[in-house]
Amino acid sequence: MKNELIDYYSLMPHPEGGWYKETYKSSESIKKSGLPKRFKGKRFLSTSIYFLLEKGDFSAFHKIKSDECWHFYSGGVLLIYIINESGEMETVKLGNNFKEGELFQYVVPANCWFASVPLKNSSFSFVGCTVSPGFDFNDFELANRKDLIKKYPQHKKLISKFCR
Repeated sequence: MKNELIDYYSLMPHPEGGWYKETYKSSESIKKSGLPKRFKGKRFLSTSIYFLLEKGDFSAFHKIKSDECWHFYSGGVLLIYIINESGEMETVKLGNNFKEGELFQYVVPANCWFASVPLKNSSFSFVGCTVSPGFDFNDFELANRKDLIKKYPQHKKLISKFCR
């Protein structure tokens, strides 16, 4: 099934791990002057992607300058690990079994470090991500393992596991 999804949606390798394809970019944008100072240029109002992680792969710790809403579509549970700016860790289960505490959607706040991985018994997780203001690779920062551990030593084990 995962290979069929990769082929059908023409997914490409993502720098953080996994596979993706941009599915939406708004036709309108926001000028730099209308955005918070953390943005260095204009941004589209919103963007969306498909994102697929296979068993044995992970999305490495990274952060972006916008809120990112994750949507569950198919496959097994996806674990999302979020370290907020004060260093608190939260683990979210993205999936379709709400009786087990799984969520269909979850918003990772801007500037939080986060990583994701399919649950051990999941062969893949197929999700979507919507970003507003829209995603731009200029707003993307892949974590440096050593620097992130220095900042959040209490999460050393997890950071070591989910950095490239």
